[in-house]
Amino acid sequence: MIELSPGQVPALSTWFAAAPPVATTLAEHTQVPGAGHWWADGPVAPRAIAVSCADHLLLRGEPTALAPIALTPFAAHYVQAPARFLPLLSSAFDLLVPWERMAYVYRVPVSPPRPPHGVTVRRLTSADAPALAAMASDTAWIHASWGGPAGLAASGHGWAAFAKGRVLAVACTYFRGRSYEDVACVTVPEHRRQRLALACVTALCQDIAARGHTPSWTCSRDNRPSRLVAWTAGFRLAHEYVHYFTGQPARRAAGITA
Repeated sequence: MIELSPGQVPALSTWFAAAPPVATTLAEHTQVPGAGHWWADGPVAPRAIAVSCADHLLLRGEPTALAPIALTPFAAHYVQAPARFLPLLSSAFDLLVPWERMAYVYRVPVSPPRPPHGVTVRRLTSADAPALAAMASDTAWIHASWGGPAGLAASGHGWAAFAKGRVLAVACTYFRGRSYEDVACVTVPEHRRQRLALACVTALCQDIAARGHTPSWTCSRDNRPSRLVAWTAGFRLAHEYVHYFTGQPARRAAGITA
């Protein structure tokens, strides 16, 4: 596959007219500079496309237009694709794990809870990039869809709980679409169960609604803490779907024969 330049990206409506909001929102977010990439089997009249952002991947079109080796750059990704792509994905990777997902939509406005003494909940600004970067490495996924901590901090789409200059919790628009904004949050382990994520999420949802958009939320069926935060923050289940986690490139797909 070849990577398309911004000027080569085809109209979203061509590929995602019938797609569920969770896929459309991701594709629309890639139009944010530096947020994602589009790939195709060719620059003119492509038959298959791949849209990547952070560690998420969308596939659309005709899988027969691609060889398994074309997908090997997308190892360790979460893939949303029609069922017709599953044989190709199975050939491209040594592991393909289905994950059941739950998609929620914001239905019940909730007022932000009062934060604990000494904690301030506010919108992120560009000056907060170092504080975001100082968070533990296992929380770096929270700003990956914006290209890193500086991108999220400057986006105007994040809220955080601070204490003495340290970020304790973050909620952000992970994927920003034209109608929906998909919300994500994370709290440092030692400050969980203080409703900090809830305070950030509810403040963010008020922001999203003020922009005329609808907050959405996606998580694994097995992620009970995330489901609980979503429900408490006013989200209600809209639909369920499956995405697939890819392993390493299969030896035959990578051209390894021995």
